[in-house]
Amino acid sequence: MKKLLIIGLGVLLLYSCKKEKKEEVVAPPIAIEEYSIEQFMDNENAFSNGFSNDKSKVLMTSNRSGIYNMYTTSVKGGELIPITKSDSSSVFGISYFPEDDRILFRMDGNGDEIYKIFLKDSSGITRLTPEKNVRALFRGWSKDGKSFFYGSNERDPKYMDHYEMNIADFTSKMIYQNNDGMDFGGMSEDRRYIALTKAVTTNDVDLYLMNTETKEKTKINENISGNQPQDFSPDNTSFYYTTDDNAEFSYLMKYNLADGTKEKVAEKNWDINSFYFTRNGKYQVMFTNEDAKTVMDVKEVATGTDVAFPSFENKEISSASFSRDESMAFLNVSGSSTPRNVYSYDMASKEYYQLTDVLNKDINEDHLVASEVVRFKSFDGLEIPAIYYKPKQATADNKVPALVWVHGGPGGQSRQGFSSQIQYYVNHGYAILAVNNRGSSGYGKTFYKMDDQNHGDKDLKDCVAGKDWLAQQDIIDANKIGIIGGSYGGYMTMAALTYTPEDFKVGVNIFGVTNWLRTLKSIPPWWESFKDALYTEMGDPNTADSVRLRQISPLFHTEKVTKPLIVLQGAKDPRVLKVESDEIVAGVKKNGVPVEYVLFEDEGHGFVKKENQIEAYGRILKFLDKYLKEPGSEIINDGKSETKTVESES
Repeated sequence: MKKLLIIGLGVLLLYSCKKEKKEEVVAPPIAIEEYSIEQFMDNENAFSNGFSNDKSKVLMTSNRSGIYNMYTTSVKGGELIPITKSDSSSVFGISYFPEDDRILFRMDGNGDEIYKIFLKDSSGITRLTPEKNVRALFRGWSKDGKSFFYGSNERDPKYMDHYEMNIADFTSKMIYQNNDGMDFGGMSEDRRYIALTKAVTTNDVDLYLMNTETKEKTKINENISGNQPQDFSPDNTSFYYTTDDNAEFSYLMKYNLADGTKEKVAEKNWDINSFYFTRNGKYQVMFTNEDAKTVMDVKEVATGTDVAFPSFENKEISSASFSRDESMAFLNVSGSSTPRNVYSYDMASKEYYQLTDVLNKDINEDHLVASEVVRFKSFDGLEIPAIYYKPKQATADNKVPALVWVHGGPGGQSRQGFSSQIQYYVNHGYAILAVNNRGSSGYGKTFYKMDDQNHGDKDLKDCVAGKDWLAQQDIIDANKIGIIGGSYGGYMTMAALTYTPEDFKVGVNIFGVTNWLRTLKSIPPWWESFKDALYTEMGDPNTADSVRLRQISPLFHTEKVTKPLIVLQGAKDPRVLKVESDEIVAGVKKNGVPVEYVLFEDEGHGFVKKENQIEAYGRILKFLDKYLKEPGSEIINDGKSETKTVESES
């Protein structure tokens, strides 16, 4: 149900022609509506999966039905026509077949991340990869369109081998057997070279090129550094990769396959985090992470000239993907206060068509809040970047509560982008500061490595410094600041309530790690190639590091928690096991602290079904209203916790 909030625009002081005489003029109020969680979650999340062969249709994936399903629409926009109608597991489109209207898509088991690849054609649906406990990930079409590539751990659960599937009879052959725990990074069009990586730390990666004919591996990097494969040139003569060798930020390098010589191609004062060529090499596309915002740069290869795209008022193009013949592109257009919409764009005529309109018609875009980048000093003087959302109803005379928002990871980054969840809380009068604490990506490798084997200490102090910054803002009620986060951010929430128990008034833990000893020992088998790097950053639970890991695990110190807590968890989560949340709730409950527990039986690491998102985020707001916004509410406490298990009717 909507509620109208009357907001004054502030007091304007005007000086008359007489000295020292002031006249106060109050600007007329504006009405801001508070929208329900159902209305915010009815913002559609839709994205394009590719053009049909004749470019008359577009394959889309959307959650408009409540979970993700596939749809098709005209390249010039119009109605989205359902292709699948799943009411249990989400369906994610991959692409149309290159020469006909058959479709590839993937599904897992309600969030267990064990993906399968399926075929949809006129006769129905066919599973193309093995059924039980085998994970398969699509890796692209061959240039001639006669086959596609995928990774699969069917041979060994720990390692993803590289396969090619012929679409004439759907038989597969293994191209690369991964016996060394490598990660796949791409293959040249002539199939002669495969790029492989081996994680040394969570930042530093060794980069190899393997000759598929001789099986010889050539190490590309000379020093320990952050290296990532990007693309092979369409003519199979060069390999492109990014590296931060002797630099703070990743830059683009070209490696000549014939003689092994290298040259720097592009460098910025931010990370270049993606680069590729379109199918026939007409365009090169580069993406840079610039202060938590994606910046796109497209050039015509033959001339080196920048490719111009249309401009959109108060919005930006964050990405583009191209048709196989390079004549059409999809443009993703969004802002921090406007959700992402997809446009089709004709490269020759410059005509473009809006394919989605995802903002709920009940919501006035003017009532949503644009984020701003701010920076504050932490306890040791280090400058910490953050993304700040300020409620429109907040004034110095109408102070609001606030939340420190902590991203996942370790090593993630809060970005400038649209979030229905964040906008929901801000719309209901909560300021949010999304802190990019030390250890976050995007701000240079020195900053990224600052939390290695120091988790729950200096990174937590950065979050506390974020709380202190919020408390200094004239629109914030300094006595009403909580902390919220998911995954690693959920760990930071529990660390805050455990190790700095007086700093935050409440905590919201969304599938957060609470026992690092167990989590690091129980990572999914397909993370095997990354395990040693994760141990290098976090510590090895099988060594003397276990002492420190136990010290930083909130589960073993629950007696210190004194502030209200809500915990949310997916039962199918393969990364942070359900037992993590079960035990932290039981431990905190013993303190007589208000605890709420929301468990979803049909979700994994992240909630993707609308009905569950509505329940989860709605419950969080009710919790915040009760224990953070309303003064004195936490005093009324019978020592009981509330647990709700949510099961899908399907």
